[in-house]
Amino acid sequence: MGSILVVFAGALYFLEAKEQMRSFDQRLYDVCQFMAAGVEDGNAQNRKRVDLEDVPILGSDVLSLDTALVFARWYSPEGELVQFFGDIPPSQLKNDPGFQTTTEVVSPRSFARDALTDRSPNDQSAANAPNAEAHPIRLRQLTLPVYQDRQLIGYLQVAVPLTPIDDALAQLRWFLVFGVPSALAAIGFTGWVLGGLAMQPIRQSYDQLQRFTSDASHELRAPLAAIVNNAQAGLIDLTDPLEQQLRLEKIIGRAESMGILIGHLLFLARHEGPLNSDSFSSVNLTGLLRSIAEDYRQQATDKGLNFSCELPDSPLMVNAEPNLLRQSVVNLLSNAIRYTPEGGSVTLTAARQAQRVMICVEDTGVGISAEDLPHIFERFYRADKVRSRYTGGFGLGLAITQHIIEAHGGEISVKSQLEQGSCFQILL
Repeated sequence: MGSILVVFAGALYFLEAKEQMRSFDQRLYDVCQFMAAGVEDGNAQNRKRVDLEDVPILGSDVLSLDTALVFARWYSPEGELVQFFGDIPPSQLKNDPGFQTTTEVVSPRSFARDALTDRSPNDQSAANAPNAEAHPIRLRQLTLPVYQDRQLIGYLQVAVPLTPIDDALAQLRWFLVFGVPSALAAIGFTGWVLGGLAMQPIRQSYDQLQRFTSDASHELRAPLAAIVNNAQAGLIDLTDPLEQQLRLEKIIGRAESMGILIGHLLFLARHEGPLNSDSFSSVNLTGLLRSIAEDYRQQATDKGLNFSCELPDSPLMVNAEPNLLRQSVVNLLSNAIRYTPEGGSVTLTAARQAQRVMICVEDTGVGISAEDLPHIFERFYRADKVRSRYTGGFGLGLAITQHIIEAHGGEISVKSQLEQGSCFQILL
């Protein structure tokens, strides 16, 4: 960005200087044309004579010019000095026609805007005048050949100071010298701020990935250690069949637990991003939820819970993948039954809301604290780690549920208070 700004500043300065000089040269050329228009060519006593009386600055009866001329000179077609204004010039024309930029020592008396009296090469009054504070100055000089009837009658040479252009370009240089570093500083600071904002999601994703890897490794390490310990203990005592059976049952249980965890991880890996619409079909949500309710009604009764199901009589048709949708509701019901104490209630409801369908799983369980609520859909997150491990949870059920619902283009939200229960709502 700094290189681009420097190149841009250089190009801007070059173009501005070029445009300033073009405009300046055009004005100087117009002045020369105006002055040349006052030249009269004629013959006197069989000799060719050029009359400069009506030429501004060089003549006596002239109009004023709105240009600060440093000097004005008229040379004959042979290049000999005929008449001039300003400091005494060379008697012979030394410059080619056209524009030149020169540096000369000029006294303040040489500047003129109004009509001046005639001066000739023999007029020494200019030379005898005091040279007050003469100083070098950059001049833009134009030597213009003047023609009449396609015949060269002389050369008009004028010069004006380049001070206006120099001052304007000096201001532009100061602006660029201070403006470019200031712009770089502003861009750098803005980039640093915006870069930090842009990096926040990446940093959060990286932290979540690290936490996910650490939690997954920990979850897999515990059952593996239990399997190894039980296998080693079983190998020590080979005479007791009951002890061996107990050890084998523990190994099987731990292996099944690992299988469930690996299945959850594979599910999250395989179904990353939106689902393929080809896997969707028209699903009767009412019938699907009713079959799920029948499967969990007995579990709730065995735990001493009051289980109720409020579903409409008419079908609620949704476009979804039935197995994944069933798993998401099952995860919510499993958590509701697991974390609701005896005597509590669990309710499954469904209803139509405009162009969407709402599914709600509500319980009167332990609830979720306000500080844990924003994190409950994160992988391996447990609001109560001790109770979750005791009840066999991995902290993946809600993450999987959210993943399924979002893959369907839906939304899931939760409202909960400690010791009062939770309400999970799905919108499809």
